Amino acid sequence: MQGNSLMPRLKEEYKKKIIPSFLKDPRFKNIFQVPRIEKIVINTSIGKNIENSKLLPRAADILANISGQKAIITKAKKSIAAFKLREGMPIGAKITLRNNIMYEFFDRLISVALPRVRDFRGLSDKAFDGKGNYTLGIKEITIFPEAVSEESNFGLEISIVISTKNDEDAKKLLEEFGFPFKKSSK
Repeated sequence: MQGNSLMPRLKEEYKKKIIPSFLKDPRFKNIFQVPRIEKIVINTSIGKNIENSKLLPRAADILANISGQKAIITKAKKSIAAFKLREGMPIGAKITLRNNIMYEFFDRLISVALPRVRDFRGLSDKAFDGKGNYTLGIKEITIFPEAVSEESNFGLEISIVISTKNDEDAKKLLEEFGFPFKKSSK
């Protein structure tokens, strides 16, 4: 089998359609200047359930099921007495996706998971950080078919890191991929 036959759908679309559309803009002189998704970081925290130590490995397993990659356990950097948090305590899980796994997760996010959100009207275009990166929060992890519903009562934060330094180019890139932004009412 050739390696190209296993290329994720969105990666192929990026190479065949999105790059040529960006190259029509005179600001982009070659394909290396075209914005691209560098990585997707998925974070979760057990928050209020910090005393329940059995919850965190289960959350890490669910993250692994959703993303197709093993999660790492994150630990507290400093103690906060009001939250009964001690330095070094495990408090969350995180996964950094790159290359083909990243494109496959991104495809499942926009074509399967987000349409399952109840009363979904699109994502805000105000969640860019000023450097071209986009972060979205998901309150219920059950929008992913891989998540087991009775044990998954935590949310996610998904950060999409894009290789551009301005939000307009990053938004255009995400729109080209079919990212469901809210329709602006002008």
